[in-house]
Formats: sequence, structure tokens, C-alpha cells
Amino acid sequence: MAGNSFGKLFNLTTYGESHGAGLGGVIDGCPSGVALDLDAIQHELNRRKPGQSAIVTQRKEPDTVKFYSGIFEGKTTGTPIGFVIENTNQKSHDYTHIKDSYRPSHADYVYDKKYGFRDYRGGGRSSARETACRVVAGAIAKQLLKGIEITAYVSGVGTMKLDKPYNELDLSKAEANIVRCPDQEMASQMESYIKEVRSKGDTVGGIVSCVIKNVPVGLGEPVFDKLHAELGKAMLSINAVKGFEYGSGFHGSTMYGSDHNDAFNNDGTTKTNFSGGIQGGISNGMDIYFNVAFKPVATLIQKYETIDKHGNTVEMQGKGRHDPCVVPRAVPIVEAMAALVLADFYLINKMHS
Repeated sequence: MAGNSFGKLFNLTTYGESHGAGLGGVIDGCPSGVALDLDAIQHELNRRKPGQSAIVTQRKEPDTVKFYSGIFEGKTTGTPIGFVIENTNQKSHDYTHIKDSYRPSHADYVYDKKYGFRDYRGGGRSSARETACRVVAGAIAKQLLKGIEITAYVSGVGTMKLDKPYNELDLSKAEANIVRCPDQEMASQMESYIKEVRSKGDTVGGIVSCVIKNVPVGLGEPVFDKLHAELGKAMLSINAVKGFEYGSGFHGSTMYGSDHNDAFNNDGTTKTNFSGGIQGGISNGMDIYFNVAFKPVATLIQKYETIDKHGNTVEMQGKGRHDPCVVPRAVPIVEAMAALVLADFYLINKMHS
């Protein structure tokens, strides 16, 4: 299986399955001498881990990260950083009913056809549990990117949408509720809706928005390695993501150029920021902001028809522990992937300077 690594200079390779002994990764290219706050790394994992509230999967995993290399006396050594997150609460028997059948909109069918064999326990390698490794690497990348602030939050659940622009919100309030929406009134409505959906054995999608402040001018490479292109790839590599838009996004296609152009101030900043902090694929110093759309979780705790590996129609009902809506736990994952992209371009810039 190819495609287990992300990044050019700041590179992450992950391994492991949802119900295997554990997951882990190797971070290569992190400079030496970076002082690491290990508690801050664990805090990021705690934001992502299952079982943290009543509206997420109730799988109980401590998600404690153990570092095996690349860190000495609290600082990076410049050598590969190896880490592992052990799985302690596997319930593989919850998935025996899909051993020979395919869940709709999951990776079951394509994995079987591509590899001729699959780990059906929770989806194996295709499980979103793999993203725990990304959060570890992203937490280290955040500490490398001193001064840059990366903040994601839930701006939509189903048809509920937070219409206020990010600069009218107190983003620090996103962590004050279990939905991770910075508007408390909207957060309460979203929480109630997710619980209602869960009670029906159904699922719902949503949107995670992200704002990156204090980005220096010059991150990103022209043509194929544009900053927004790499951010798009990073976000679309996250499980259940169906869409990415930055700056004015799709709305920008409805505007006149005379309205959409970001006029300059004398200091090089712009009066508006429809560009989303990126022009010509390169950061321009303004805030970078984007939205990431997540589909409803494909596993339904209700009966439905599907096919088995012989092509026979069979009846199935989801079992096990699943998120009725992934977006609250996806917030730290979005931040982590954004940090990995910026860390990579930060190192590329240093190489050219």
C-alpha cells in the first residue's frame, strides 16, 4: 500500500489499524533544538480522542502517545521522531458481521477489489483512527511554527450554519462546549440536533472552518505546489471530507472582479481579504481562512440493504461505537493538517533563504 507519507521536508509516515495493537508514525525532517511541550501534544490528542462527550463514539481509548526516538532532554535532536499510540479498547467482534459484506459508502469494497484482502475490524487502515497520528505530528509542527495561530471550529452541522464571519466571533470560545462551535446558542442547537439524529440510528455531516493568523509573506511555491493546493490536498486526505474552499470560495464565482479584487494598503496589506491570505499560491501575510465539508458517517445503526463479496443482496445493521457526527472531533485534525502544510513550506523557505 502506497500513500502513507505526507510532506516533503517535514515528512510524516503513519502506520497501524483501528483494531490492531496500536498506531504510530515517524516524523522525518524536524529540525534539531526545537523545545517541545509534551503535555501540549497530549492535549491535542485528548481533543481528538473518542469517548470525550455524549455526542461522539463511546469507544474508550486513552490515546496516550509514547515517543521512542528523536527527542532528548525535551528538545528535538534532528533525527526521526518515532512514536506509538497503543489501542487498549478493541472490540473486533463488533465487526464480524461485515467480514464478507460491504458497508455502503465505506472503503470495504474498494479495499477488497484492490488488495484482494482487507482488515474488516473497524475498517482497518481506512479507519479515521489513523488521524490520531496526524494530530501528534501536527502538534509538533505547531510548536515549530512559533507565532502562527491555527484555530479551527465547527461552523455547520447538517442544515444549521453559523453565518457570522470569523472576525466577528470569539474563537477562543470554541473549546467551551462539546460541539466546538464558538457561538454558544448555535452550539446548543447543534448539540440537541446531533443527539436527535443519534437517537434515530442515523448520522449527519457538517463543516469545520479554520483560520490561520500571523502567517509570514512567502509560504508556498508557484505552479504545482501552491499553498492552497497543498492545504486542499491535506484536508481532502482526512476521512469523510467531501469539499474544501478557501477565501471567497464558491461565492467568489458570483462576484464582479471590481468587487472581488483585494485593494492594497500602503504597507502591503489589503483592504479586503477575498483571496483568503493566498495570492499566486503564496501567502501574502493576511489571515488564511478556509472551510472543510464532512459527509455524514457512513455506518448507520439501522437496517439497510447491501451486497456481500459474492454479489448477493444482504441485510445489514451497523454495530459497534460510531460518531453520529464527526465534525467536533475533526477540529484538531484540521488544525494538525494545516500545521503540517505550513511547517513543510516553512522549511522549504529556509532552504531557499
